[in-house]
Amino acid sequence: MARGQRAYGKTACRIAATTAWYRRCFRHLLRKRTTRSLVRPSFEQRFNALCAADATVLAGGRKGIEKEALRVDSEGYLSHTAHPAALGSALTNAYITTDFSEALLEFITPAFSSTWEALQFLCDVQQFTYQRLGDELLWGASMPCRIPADASIPLARYGSSNVGQMKTIYRRGLGYRYGRSMQTIAGVHFNYSLPESFWPVYQRVMGADADATAFRSAQYLALIRNFRRFGWLLLYLFGASPAMCKSFGASVEMPSLNPETWFEPYGTSLRMSDLGYSNKNQSSINISLNDLDSYVRDLSEAIETPEPEFQKIGVKVDGVYRQLSINRLQIENEYYSSIRPKRVAMSGERPTAALRRGGIEYVEVRSLDISIDDPAGINQNTMRFIEAFLIYCLMEDSPHFDDAGLDETKRNQTETAKRGRDPAFRLKRGGEDVPLADWASAIVQNVQRIAEAIDAQEGCDGYLQAVRQVQHLIEKPSATPSARVLDQLQQTNSGFFDFALAVAIGHRDYFASITPLSAARDAQFADEAVESLQRQRDVEAADTISFDQYLKDYFSSANGR
Repeated sequence: MARGQRAYGKTACRIAATTAWYRRCFRHLLRKRTTRSLVRPSFEQRFNALCAADATVLAGGRKGIEKEALRVDSEGYLSHTAHPAALGSALTNAYITTDFSEALLEFITPAFSSTWEALQFLCDVQQFTYQRLGDELLWGASMPCRIPADASIPLARYGSSNVGQMKTIYRRGLGYRYGRSMQTIAGVHFNYSLPESFWPVYQRVMGADADATAFRSAQYLALIRNFRRFGWLLLYLFGASPAMCKSFGASVEMPSLNPETWFEPYGTSLRMSDLGYSNKNQSSINISLNDLDSYVRDLSEAIETPEPEFQKIGVKVDGVYRQLSINRLQIENEYYSSIRPKRVAMSGERPTAALRRGGIEYVEVRSLDISIDDPAGINQNTMRFIEAFLIYCLMEDSPHFDDAGLDETKRNQTETAKRGRDPAFRLKRGGEDVPLADWASAIVQNVQRIAEAIDAQEGCDGYLQAVRQVQHLIEKPSATPSARVLDQLQQTNSGFFDFALAVAIGHRDYFASITPLSAARDAQFADEAVESLQRQRDVEAADTISFDQYLKDYFSSANGR
């Protein structure tokens, strides 16, 4: 997408004064105290001050996508075949790997400044994969296909190296702790970082004297806190899992749509409810989002603190590892959250060590269902809205959570997931009941200002169109993805399984019908597959210690924080 320069209209930044005037007023707000508390700048004050300083820095953030998809056979049953060799090594391929199960593929794009480039790469890697799947399909929904008995769900395998064994044992531990079926739920992750040019401008606008790395981490944590406050909005707008196959939850308390299907009449995302991956087992683990040191400390303590329930499982039983440890978390990734602070780790570096070393580099949004309407799993409008929404989360006031505030965020997410389209549903905000549409509209009004500012730099109206689509969904709940899924199930009198299988077949046909991959892109994926197999062999050949010693050393390094 070509960048262009054009003047802002009156609805873009609404700059009411000069840059210097805004800076003076903004810094006055930062200094001013009442007898009770510090007066905190509002989103509008921060946004206007940034626009007065340099609005161009809002455009060009880096976006990457990770999409999970179950491999199923031609009849829609979970595949029990090995990860296709033509896709390379799941351990070392940069673009195609596996998640929990050998049958749960994960597609990973690099980070791009353009939403179109990221989406095109995601389409390309799935088209490449389909050409190498034979008769198998990629399941087109977040909630899984007909799942066999828990023990029959195959764990992902990564070879004989110590790191490969550790990845498989970690997954075995997840199965013992939470059940394997739950791990087959699939989603889309959206990775985002603001442009490098944004940070020095925003730090000047904020009048912050902190180290640049510390400032950036603090602001990303502010974004994350607000995402926790407002993240229910994404479940309402983009949730696409209001129903599931009865083979997945044989004893759930939920209405029955038909003999094969459980559903919530006003549900948006069962995946993100307490029935899905956002499970009750970690409800007692509280990880602070107030500052990076506290976040790393709390996460590390959870990895080092024994959990009596998991102690009953054992670690190495009859010579076979059941899990990596008996602690509350085996490793950092076990902690489930709708959004995570991230930094690219060096080889062998733990995620917490990477954050401690270099601060927060980007955020990973994990609350998106697979879009059944989009063969790629997500579309450009969704990506654009989320980008603008994340910037809003960063720039809106973001006080630290107290216990009541945390309880509200958890309740709002869970209840929106289960009945977000119910006209009688109310969110909780500061102890008060608020209609979802009212709060959503207020948020989206501010997101629109960011969208207009980005469009002004991109020379288009794509971000504004994404916001307008969202406004339509707020005004008309029946147009949301979750409502349309239920409408299609009811109109066709289909069970969830037959419906989702038809979606998967349609997606396969789509990838077969579009323009073939360019020779260069096809070679990129094919070369990566071949080279990844060699990298796995190199990793295996480089091991010089036993797995027992490797695991001991790994956890010893964690205690050196």
